Amino acid sequence: MDPAKESSIKQKSPPKHIAIIMDGNGRWAKSRGLSRTSGHQRGTISVRNTVKHCAKIGVDTLTLFAFSSENKNRPSKEVSLLFNLFLSVLTTEIKKLNKNNIRLIIIGDLSIFPEKTQRLVIQAQQELKQNTGLNLVIAANYSGQWDIVEATKKIANKSINEKLNPNDIDNNVFEKHTSLAKYPSVDLLIRTSGEVRLSNFLLWDIAYAELYFCNTLWPDFGVKDLNLAIENYHARDRRYGTHKDK
Repeated sequence: MDPAKESSIKQKSPPKHIAIIMDGNGRWAKSRGLSRTSGHQRGTISVRNTVKHCAKIGVDTLTLFAFSSENKNRPSKEVSLLFNLFLSVLTTEIKKLNKNNIRLIIIGDLSIFPEKTQRLVIQAQQELKQNTGLNLVIAANYSGQWDIVEATKKIANKSINEKLNPNDIDNNVFEKHTSLAKYPSVDLLIRTSGEVRLSNFLLWDIAYAELYFCNTLWPDFGVKDLNLAIENYHARDRRYGTHKDK
């Protein structure tokens, strides 16, 4: 990348929170006559490059949609592959993340994962929790609707136990019970592969996010593509529902 452009991105301050729907692994593989497995595996390279670059330019939080709640309805062979790939990446990347001062947070309903994977998820987060750099959030077996329902359950239980007055429930109270309560709201949501939909991702957290859709398939998504998305973000007029007088 042109050093001047990268410097410009840093000077303008990158988005605090970038979220990405990593789409197109299957189509990437199919277009090359490869198995879907190859597409998912190649996609991990894009993950690695994206995480590294976000840490480099000073992004606070990066949330990646790795495995949606709906993905478990795919053929069992592919679901098994996704589980194993998730486990493999966790195993091989923990040391690298630690070396680069990256904190790992995994959100979603992990109960469907094998016990070995669940134990590794807990271990990985524990090992990296003291790091102070990029917050890397992986959404696994996650959906925005699930997140909202889970937050509602927590609030309802507090109300039943008289620890929370229902009249005190507002946006701020609700937000404190969501998966990403400790992190900034999403500033920039990127979706690859040309699809223009949210696919049940971070529905609460993207209320005022800037949406960026590109045709690049996820395995081909690189630093140049990420910087184009950030440049596009900087060109937006973010008003958060208010009106700015000319």
